[in-house]
Amino acid sequence: MKLLLQRNIEKLGNIGDIVEVAAGYGRNYLLPQGFAVEVTADNVNRFEGMRRRLIALEQETKSKFEVLAKEIAKTSCTVVTNASEEGHLYGSVSARDIAAQFAAEDIAVEPKSILLAEPIKELGIYMVRVRLHPDVECEAKVWVVKGDESQVGSMDFLHEDEEADADDSVAVEAGEDGGAENSQEPASEDGSEGKGESETDED
Repeated sequence: MKLLLQRNIEKLGNIGDIVEVAAGYGRNYLLPQGFAVEVTADNVNRFEGMRRRLIALEQETKSKFEVLAKEIAKTSCTVVTNASEEGHLYGSVSARDIAAQFAAEDIAVEPKSILLAEPIKELGIYMVRVRLHPDVECEAKVWVVKGDESQVGSMDFLHEDEEADADDSVAVEAGEDGGAENSQEPASEDGSEGKGESETDED
């Protein structure tokens, strides 16, 4: 079927192009997503009036992805998993796993945007390609660390920009333990002092 593209589609065409695609691809993906419309006289005329706005919208989308790409490039992602002493994973790390870790850091990346030639099956540091837009691509640093290490120990593997956050995490844990010990002693002393005061009042 022939369709008029309303978005730039990688390996297919740009806004305004008339392309021929498989019927299933057109009806199940391009048309429902609003990426294309059927080639009719009305649609062609309507598109001509919308062309400038659609091109501006596409540029805005691209600009947003360029900002996200810069954020991804300066951030690393740590995936904690189970592995043997030799560093072989019990399973593998997929694009979905990496996307989930980025999501935990409030960075939204679709699994389909993470380009892995094959799932990761060894511990180590990987530079992974991320294609956010046909014209926007970057690399993400992914650390795959052994799962039986503590979270604090795993944080030591983060790059320099993240070391401050790791130190904060350790400080918070230490503060919580200290707070628990201190909260018990005053409770005992307060209870004793409170009892003494009530006896004095009765007398």
